Amino acid sequence: MKVPIEHSLPFYILSFELLNISYPAHGTQKAFECNDDKKLAIFNEKRISQEVYGEAINPEWKGYIFRISGGNDKQGFPLLQGVLTNQRVKLLMKKGSKCYRERRSGQRKKKSVRGCILDVNQLSCVNLVIIKEGDKPIEPLDEHKPKRLGPKRASKIRKMFNLDKSEDVRRYVVKRKVEKNGKVRYKSPKIQRLVTPLTLQRKRARRAFKLKRRIASAAKKAAYEELLHKRRLEARSLKQE
Repeated sequence: MKVPIEHSLPFYILSFELLNISYPAHGTQKAFECNDDKKLAIFNEKRISQEVYGEAINPEWKGYIFRISGGNDKQGFPLLQGVLTNQRVKLLMKKGSKCYRERRSGQRKKKSVRGCILDVNQLSCVNLVIIKEGDKPIEPLDEHKPKRLGPKRASKIRKMFNLDKSEDVRRYVVKRKVEKNGKVRYKSPKIQRLVTPLTLQRKRARRAFKLKRRIASAAKKAAYEELLHKRRLEARSLKQE
């Protein structure tokens, strides 16, 4: 039983190859299908981070330049940058590796990934990013979607609103409006790396505690050295007697 697929544009009737196009400037993303082997052939032997021209895929996308950002093969395995092959390989991964999430501390595991070189016959999805806009806008990607959340880190809030270090960033944090059970309230994120008088006071207290501990340790060491020297002198005098 064939399930009908909704198509954003009548020209892009996709059969087996999915082009997932994102436009970071507008915050939009849309998946297009393409069933023309000649147009898909331009992706063969391309690598992640390489660029392709929009008119090679569709004449209506003249002037657009896309950057290949990744993809998945027909079994769902992702493409991994830095693996210079078009085959699927197994790699031993650890914490910090892409395509792997550590379940236990220090755990390593072998995971299957596909190389960064594209092979259209084995892929089901290719991710593209618009880095240059063309003459005509692409209708599903043309609408602007503003960011729902603002920055959390204090330095990024200052950068967003062009603030000085003397100004209080807590007044400029982006809040969200939440409606629940007929009540309206505003939620704001916890600001990260916020320097307040209390944090400075705690920092001074930590420094003072470390300095006091260092002085006490030095005094104990000096007392021990003095006692050791005294015992040596006593032992020497007894030996002479």
